[in-house]
Amino acid sequence: MVKAGFLFPGQGAQAVGMGRALAESYPDAKQIFDRADAILGKGLSKICWEGPPEELTRTEHAQPALYVTSFAALAALQAELKAAGGANFKPAAAAGLSLGEYTALAAAGAYDWEAGLKLVQQRADAMEAAARVSSGTMASVMGMEREALEAICAKTGAEVANLNAPAQIVISGPVEAVRQAVERARTAGAKRAIELTVGGAFHSRLMRPAAEKLEAALKGITVEAPEVPTASNVTGRFHEGPESIRTLLAEQLCKPVLWEADVRTLIRAGARLFLELGAGSVLKGLIRRIDPAIEVLPVGTPEEAKGAAARLSGDNA
Repeated sequence: MVKAGFLFPGQGAQAVGMGRALAESYPDAKQIFDRADAILGKGLSKICWEGPPEELTRTEHAQPALYVTSFAALAALQAELKAAGGANFKPAAAAGLSLGEYTALAAAGAYDWEAGLKLVQQRADAMEAAARVSSGTMASVMGMEREALEAICAKTGAEVANLNAPAQIVISGPVEAVRQAVERARTAGAKRAIELTVGGAFHSRLMRPAAEKLEAALKGITVEAPEVPTASNVTGRFHEGPESIRTLLAEQLCKPVLWEADVRTLIRAGARLFLELGAGSVLKGLIRRIDPAIEVLPVGTPEEAKGAAARLSGDNA
């Protein structure tokens, strides 16, 4: 019986059309999009399904859109599991990349779905506001170890933002600082160093105003211990309890995302199969670099939901 982990994508995985086939095929998935539209007071489903891309990419839309699409995928998987006789399946652990950590915690029962949706929208709005005040950017650096890149960042004023996989790191900070770091990384032998098209310097000190707003928002929701062990981006270990969750979710905006550590924590917990619930397959690519022996099944379409449910039902029969 294989143990499976649930993974939830972060900002950057969005694509116009995401979730539409799920909503058309599963009433529960359609209800999730309808509820989100009503709660947020905007046509989030239309932005997901029709775009335009520049609207979907905006932080204020992308983050709640990814959260909702992941839950639509989860609803589809649950419907297929029920049909296949595997309705009692429970994942061994869960994790999410950046925004995806909020989705993972909601899916694990740390807070209810609606509270999570509102929190994600508050997070997105706060991040967008912080980005307008302090112009920043991010860059991806391949083929350089963390220590060498941290030394470059210390000289330029950039910061390490994501430790995604072995020798695959994202840096963040003021525009000029990041650009200088990119040039120094290239000179130092990085295989690839390129500035990303993003809305701000996420996971850097420039997000401090957003973190303060989020800290206040987190005090206003009920948080419980997750029913499924869920990894923290800040520590690379499983969350320990409600107060720790509140603290670490706020800190996450200004701290590096320890994604490789999160994945290895799930593997140590016994997960040998991962389901990437929501848009795209970015996480599958990262896990291939972390541990090629781990299988990842994307769940973002009805066909993928059927295939994943069949696999889980067969393995857990």
